[in-house]
Amino acid sequence: MPLIAMVIGLAAGLAVWVVLDQIQSRQVNRIFDQELRDQLDLQARESLIRFDRYLASYGMTTRLLANHRRLAEYLEPLFWSKEGAAAPLVYQEFRPYWLPDFFARDALRPPSQVLLTDPQGRVRELYQAGTRSLPAELATRVPAQFLDPASVRTVPVKLGAGLYLLASDAVEDSAGYPMGFLVVLVPIDEAFLAASQRGMDPSRAAVALVEGDDQRILASADSANLVPGSTPNQWGDRYLMTSQSLPQYEGADDNLLFATFVTQGNVERMSRHVRIFEHRQRLFAAVVFILVFTWVIYLVSARLNRVLKRMTRFSQRALGIPEPGFHREGNQLLLLEEWIAHFTQLVLKAREEMNRRHQAEMRESEALKAAVMEAALDSIVTLDHHGRIIEVNPAAGRIFGIARQEVIGAAFGERLLPEVARTAFRRLLDRSRHDGLEPAGRGELVALRGDGSEFPVEISIVPIDLESERFYTLYIHDITQRKQAEREIKSLARLASESPSPILRVSAAGQIAYANNASRPLLLAWGTEQGGALPTEWVAEVAEALGQGEPRERETTLGSQVYALLFAPFRDLGYVNIYARDITAVRRAEQASRQHQAELVHVSRLSTMGEVATGMAHELNQPLSAIVNYANGCTRRIQGGQGTPDDLLGALSQIASQAKRASEIIRRLRALVGKQPPSRADVDLNHLVREVCSFVEFETGKLSIQIELDLAAEPIPVHVDLVQIEQVLLNLVRNALDALEESPETERRLLIHTGVQGAEAVVAVRDSGPGVEPERLKRLFDPFFTTKEGGMGMGLPISQTILENHDGRIWAESEPGQGTIFHVTLPLAQSAADADADPAPPAHTASGISR
Repeated sequence: MPLIAMVIGLAAGLAVWVVLDQIQSRQVNRIFDQELRDQLDLQARESLIRFDRYLASYGMTTRLLANHRRLAEYLEPLFWSKEGAAAPLVYQEFRPYWLPDFFARDALRPPSQVLLTDPQGRVRELYQAGTRSLPAELATRVPAQFLDPASVRTVPVKLGAGLYLLASDAVEDSAGYPMGFLVVLVPIDEAFLAASQRGMDPSRAAVALVEGDDQRILASADSANLVPGSTPNQWGDRYLMTSQSLPQYEGADDNLLFATFVTQGNVERMSRHVRIFEHRQRLFAAVVFILVFTWVIYLVSARLNRVLKRMTRFSQRALGIPEPGFHREGNQLLLLEEWIAHFTQLVLKAREEMNRRHQAEMRESEALKAAVMEAALDSIVTLDHHGRIIEVNPAAGRIFGIARQEVIGAAFGERLLPEVARTAFRRLLDRSRHDGLEPAGRGELVALRGDGSEFPVEISIVPIDLESERFYTLYIHDITQRKQAEREIKSLARLASESPSPILRVSAAGQIAYANNASRPLLLAWGTEQGGALPTEWVAEVAEALGQGEPRERETTLGSQVYALLFAPFRDLGYVNIYARDITAVRRAEQASRQHQAELVHVSRLSTMGEVATGMAHELNQPLSAIVNYANGCTRRIQGGQGTPDDLLGALSQIASQAKRASEIIRRLRALVGKQPPSRADVDLNHLVREVCSFVEFETGKLSIQIELDLAAEPIPVHVDLVQIEQVLLNLVRNALDALEESPETERRLLIHTGVQGAEAVVAVRDSGPGVEPERLKRLFDPFFTTKEGGMGMGLPISQTILENHDGRIWAESEPGQGTIFHVTLPLAQSAADADADPAPPAHTASGISR
C-alpha cells in the first residue's frame, strides 16, 4: 500500500502541475490584458476629468473678469455706435486697465487675445498678449453661436489652422446695463494639454485632441511621440488608445474627440517578467508538492494501514454479532469500511437534521435583513475589518451608479472615494474602532460615482462585533441638494451687498431694515441710516405700495443727481424692497435732445420764413393798399364837401377791416417763425389745414393753382403743438407746389384730404407732379437728401421727428409721371378717442384719393 500511494502521489502531482501550468499561464495573460484595459479606461476617465476641470477654470476666470469692478467702471461712460463698422481699439504692448491678471494667479496658460465686443458680437477692443495673430474668423465679429448672454461659454474650436479654447461671458456697466461680451482666446497646443493633465506621468500615458472626421491628431501633450497631423492608428504598436466625444461643448461646428494613449511597453515588460517568474515558481512548487505529497501519502498510508488493522481486530472483538453484517472472516478493511459506512449514515442523518434547522433560522434572518436593506431610503454598505465591501443595498447601487457584483470584495475607500477623501474616511473608521466615542464615526465626505463624477455625502459608521471578527455598517446619505441649497443661499445673501445699485429693505412702518453700501448717497441725502426711518413722503409711498400689492416707480432729485426708485412690495412678509437707479445721465441726455430738437425746428422755421416772405409781403401789400385808397377817398370827399356821413362810415369800416386783416397776417407770420417752448393744446386739424393754405396764397396765385380741400365734415380734434404741426403741413404743401412747377399749367392739381381712421386723424397731400423714382422714394426721409437743386434735405427728416414726438407717422407713395401722395397720421385727442371707441367706417378716408 505505501508503494502504491507513492506512485499515485507522483502521478497526481505531475498531472496537477501540467494542468496548472497551462491554466495559470493563460490566466496571467488574461489578468495583464485586463489590467491594461483597466488602466486605459481609468486613465481616460481621469484625463477627461482633468481636461474638463481645466476648461472650467478658464470659464470661471472669464466670469470673474466679466464681472470685475474695473470692467464695469470702464464700461460705465462708454458708448458704441450700433451702425457702421469701426476698427477695434488694440492693446499691443501693455495690459488694459479693465483686465486684471487672473490667469497667472490661477496657474492657467495665458490667453493669446482678449476681446471686448458689443451685444451684436462686433469686436470693439482687443488685447494682443503675444505674437500669435488673431484668427481671421474673429477679426471683426465673434459668431453668435459662441456668445450666450445668460451664461458663460467655454468651447474648444478650430479657427483657421489653429485650435483654440474660446471662453465668453456677458459684461455689464456699473448700472447693470448689458454692454456686450468678454471673449478670451487661448491656443490649445502641447503646453496647454500638458498643463491640463498636471500630475499625470507622461511616460505612462498621453492625451491628444483628434479631428473626428478624418481622425487626424490636432494637438497632443507629447508631440515628440504623438506627432500632430498623424492618425492614431500609426501609433497602435506603441500605445493603446481610446477616444471620447466632447458633447458638453455645444456651439462649435468642429467634431473634436478627446483621445487618451497608454504605453504598452511598461505593462508588457512587467507581464513578461511575471510570467517567467510564475513559471519558475510553479516548477519549484510542483517539485516540492510532489515530494511532500508523496512523503505525506507514504506516511499516512503506512500509519493508516496499522490503524486499520487494529480497528479491524477491535471491531471484530467489539462487534461479534452478525449485525450489522460484520463477519470475523474475510478482509478486515472491507469489514471496517462496512462498519464505518453504517456509522457514517447515522452521523449524516443527524447532521442533515441540524442543517435543516440551521438553514431555516438563517433564511428567516436573511429575509428580515434583506427586507430592511431593500426598504432603507439611505445607502447601506457593510465592510469587513479590512474595509472591504461584503454587502450593499439597492439604494447604494442607485446613488453610486454601480451594480452589486461590481463592488463586492473591493476596498470601499479605493473604489467609492476619491483620493482626497480617503484619509478622512480612514480617520472616521479608526474613530469607530474605539468603544465609547459618541457619535461613532460620523462626518461629511466626497464620494465617487461609477462614472467618475464626485458628489458630497454624509457617512455614519456603526461597528458590529461577531464572534472574534468586527464588521462595519456604513449609512450613507447623498447631500448634493443640501449643499447646492446652501451655496445658493450664500450666493443670494451676497447679491444685495454686491449690487452696484442702491437696494434697501423697509418695513411697513418705514423703518430701514437693510441698506447695501451703494445706498450710502441716498441715506446721506435723506438724513437717515440703516435702522432709522425713511422721510415722511416716502413712508406714504411704502404704505401705498403694500396696500396695492403692486410695484411702483417714482423719481426723485437729490442735489444734482436724479434717481428712479422702484418700490417692490412683499405683502405676506410685511416689507418693501426699494431698488434705486441713478438716471441723471439719462435725464440730462433727454433734456439736451429736446433742446436740440427745438433749436432745429426753429432753424427750419426761419428757413421756411425766407421762402414765404415774398407771399406774405404780397398779402400785406393788399390790405395796406386798400387802407390807403379808402383813406385818400375819404380825404377827397371831405375836402370837396361831397361825402355823406354814411359814405364816410362805410369807408372807415373798410379801413378797420383791412387793418385787422394785415394784423392777422403779421400774427400768423410771428407765430410761424417765433422761437417759443413746445406747448400742446387741443385744436381742429381742419383749421390747421386752412391756416397753412392761407400762408401759400401768393405761391398758388403765381402758379395759377387752386388748392382743392376735401376736409372732414366734422371737426377733427388733435392734441398737438400748433406751430410744429403747421410747419409739417406747410413743408408738405410747399414741396407739392415746387413739384407742380415742372408740370404744364393745365395739368397742375393739388388736393388736401382729412379724415378719421379708428383712433387716428389722417391727412393726405396729393399733387399731380412728375412723381419720385423708387430709388429716391426710399431715401426721402434721410437727412440732407433732397431732390431740389437749392434744397437742404432737412424738411422731411424734421417733419418725421416732429410727428414721432406726437406718436404719429408720415410716409409717401409715388409713381413716376403720376404724382406723389404724402400721408400723415396723428392720434385723436383723448376725449374724441373715448367718444369714438367703436366708430363706424368714416365716409372720407385717405383711400378716397388714391390713384
